[in-house]
Amino acid sequence: LRSFGRAGSMIRSELIQKIADENPHLYQRDVERIVNTVFEEVTDAMSRGDRVELRGFGAFSVKQRDSRVGRNPRTGETVQVEEKHVPFFKTGKLLRDRLNGKA
Repeated sequence: LRSFGRAGSMIRSELIQKIADENPHLYQRDVERIVNTVFEEVTDAMSRGDRVELRGFGAFSVKQRDSRVGRNPRTGETVQVEEKHVPFFKTGKLLRDRLNGKA
């Protein structure tokens, strides 16, 4: 297993470079456009509240967190935390199996 960048993480430019290297028939600028389009479409769908499923990889969705009373850890003072929407990712079975050495 080859790690990328810092401490095994991969950034967008490294993903683009890897795809371009593995597909020499494609120009790097086209690969960059494709990767950016995929990320933009996922982001746009989630901002509309839609769920995005990539079969075998996982599903991106948005969860709503209700408003609540929180506490400032520095002062101990209670604060009102507003309702918010947060991104959520659930892994697919193939990804889970691969991470656990079953595939």
